[in-house]
Amino acid sequence: MSTPEKTGPSVHKVPEGDDRPRLTCLDCGYIAYENPKVIVGAVCVWEDKFLMCRRAIEPRRGFWTIPAGFLELNETMAEGAAREAWEEATARIRITGLLGIYEIPRISQIYVIHKAEMETHEFAAGPESEDVQLLDWDDIPWDDLAFPSVSWALNRFREGGGPVTVRHPVE
Repeated sequence: MSTPEKTGPSVHKVPEGDDRPRLTCLDCGYIAYENPKVIVGAVCVWEDKFLMCRRAIEPRRGFWTIPAGFLELNETMAEGAAREAWEEATARIRITGLLGIYEIPRISQIYVIHKAEMETHEFAAGPESEDVQLLDWDDIPWDDLAFPSVSWALNRFREGGGPVTVRHPVE
């Protein structure tokens, strides 16, 4: 007689003490919680110019963005933003403040965007960028920005914005 294989979380049910269905394992009781993804990034400047990266990956390959990406385990949001600036633009940055939080519930993402100054004028395209440039405000390719959150972050920076939370159910 063979023993049935354990399949892990395979049933959607409302666990005891919870208020919504979760993927649950009926064998061991494990509950697979799905939580929003946190994206960290920074509006990085050098002498009044903005560091912009042309994406080399999907989604929105070929469009422009600020350095940003998923927060990794065991790092602070500021550390994550600095890591993303290095990975996407080989830029060393100094976080100078929190620009704001941009929520997109329909795709379960939370953007935490910082203000940052580049420590030097040196930068280059990392593996996730086709091109990286320091651009004057008027030279930012507004019609070719990858995501509405990029436009929001740049405009918040220009307005001198401090921390603010903006919820966008439709982006």
